[in-house]
Amino acid sequence: MSCILNIETSTAVCSAALSLDGKVIYNRFSFEGQSHASLIGVYIEGAISEAKKREIHIDAVAVSSGPGSYTGLRIGVSIAKGLCFGSGIPLIAVPTLEIMATTVLSQNKVEDCSMYCAMLDARRMEVYASIFDPSLHPVLPTSDEIVDGDTFASYLSQGKVCFFGNGAAKCKAIIDSSNAIFLDDIHPLAENMVQLSEKAFAAGKFENVAYFEPFYLKEFHATIAKNKVLGK
Repeated sequence: MSCILNIETSTAVCSAALSLDGKVIYNRFSFEGQSHASLIGVYIEGAISEAKKREIHIDAVAVSSGPGSYTGLRIGVSIAKGLCFGSGIPLIAVPTLEIMATTVLSQNKVEDCSMYCAMLDARRMEVYASIFDPSLHPVLPTSDEIVDGDTFASYLSQGKVCFFGNGAAKCKAIIDSSNAIFLDDIHPLAENMVQLSEKAFAAGKFENVAYFEPFYLKEFHATIAKNKVLGK
């Protein structure tokens, strides 16, 4: 029996969910934005209280690992690492774009797509994107893409591609293909992390709590370091 606390703060949505053997037994979320610092602690306290009430031990903490908002990821990962340090339990990292793809596939949003492209807004005409096949195997690993009419042409030539996430809006007016399908209101949520965090827990796929950093933080620090070297 495994009990996992799932934390998701990579976008404007803030959420936490407690799962027991792959089933959600506690779930809280907010779409208000800019309130992660005040809300996530309350949600986690509620999850811990629920575990105590059921007399079960939390076995691991899973956190969305990005890409995403620098501030949001920093809050979520810091709290997750603190819980793991304090309780001596393992840390699980779940890629944000994979959470979104799992959401679409589990809800059978589009049945005849050959590929699923999860996208998060970066800046200007850039997005973080990852493409998956119907079995959730990565076709395109998470990458920073500049969106133009040809960005995903090679994938669209192979069949229907489903685009979703807050970065997909940039593509609607630019990608002109009958194979492009756009879905609205797909957000990374803690309750949709459960399948992935349970799989990682069963496989013993844990992170080094002391050194783990999410995707966006690594990219952020690498950019700062590069600019310092170049004198920018």
